[in-house]
Amino acid sequence: MGYLLLAGAIAAEVAATTAMKYSEGFSRLWPSVVTGLGYLVSFVLLAQALKSMSIGTAYAIWSGAGTATVAVIGLVLFGESLGLAKVAGIALIIAGVVVLNLGGAH
Repeated sequence: MGYLLLAGAIAAEVAATTAMKYSEGFSRLWPSVVTGLGYLVSFVLLAQALKSMSIGTAYAIWSGAGTATVAVIGLVLFGESLGLAKVAGIALIIAGVVVLNLGGAH
């Protein structure tokens, strides 16, 4: 159940971050509302996931998966560039989450 809650927390955080881009510095109402609600939902779900997961594992997955997903959304929705440094950074994030999990962070 912890991983399901964590997946929901990641989805809410990604939606909130994407909405923040559309809020244009919080000058547009509805994207701003989605941003606030998305982060609230994300933190509530993350807190619930922490009841059954270690904080290191949960936070590594939450932040790493969120960061990598938002980077891909930036490419697809906002036409951001994909350079070697960005690819390497995403790969390092994924590798870091894997190493934490293999290293007994849970």
